[in-house]
Amino acid sequence: MKVAVILPAAGLGTRMGRTQPEKTGTSRKQFMLLDGSPILIHTLRKFAACAAVHEMVVALRAEDIDWAGRMVEQERFSKPVRFVEGGDSRQQSVENALAVLAADTALVAVHDAVRPFVDAATIEKVIAEAAATGAAIVGVVPVDTVKQVHRNKIRATIPRDRLALAQTPQVFRFDLLREAFERARADNFTGTDESSLVERLEKVEVSVVAGSDRNIKITKPNDMDLAHLYLSREREQKAERA
Repeated sequence: MKVAVILPAAGLGTRMGRTQPEKTGTSRKQFMLLDGSPILIHTLRKFAACAAVHEMVVALRAEDIDWAGRMVEQERFSKPVRFVEGGDSRQQSVENALAVLAADTALVAVHDAVRPFVDAATIEKVIAEAAATGAAIVGVVPVDTVKQVHRNKIRATIPRDRLALAQTPQVFRFDLLREAFERARADNFTGTDESSLVERLEKVEVSVVAGSDRNIKITKPNDMDLAHLYLSREREQKAERA
């Protein structure tokens, strides 16, 4: 069963501000250095180490492809990493990547390029669930009480056991995801994640696999402090297992 991973990484990273080291020539968050390596490379390492994954496709802005390619060459990944030009939106970037996948691809996992702390067990679980059901995402139950509001007035308190905060990877049958993107384009619909597009088809129920609070999406400068902490813990745990 061939599994491809798409990493949309064409965003401008406006919430991160201009904190990118000058050597990369960009302020985009996916290229910020975390212990000497771009966040994108840390994320690719997680999927390269997963036995279930066969290839990775990264959607980037055209001006970043050569630079990212050189970074990937230095890593010498055992699995192919390809680059496609991304679009002005996440949805367009993923659709561009879908277009280059081989017809024999069975499952497609879409993962935020700036979530470098997804663990191997979670990747394997969500892929296995999608293989069985056709569609699965990673999610966590919110710890805070959630209120439905209108302007600044509470209208309802929503039970947390009925809620999930969506993370990635989000994994789907290739044919199903491709159809979802075609329908969205025809309807001029823009979703906030891939699952929202698949849900519109009403062909499968999307399963939710338990995620982790560590599977953070690095979007703000303060997130880098947490990223350094999690990276340190990962290395400690690896040393303990050695």
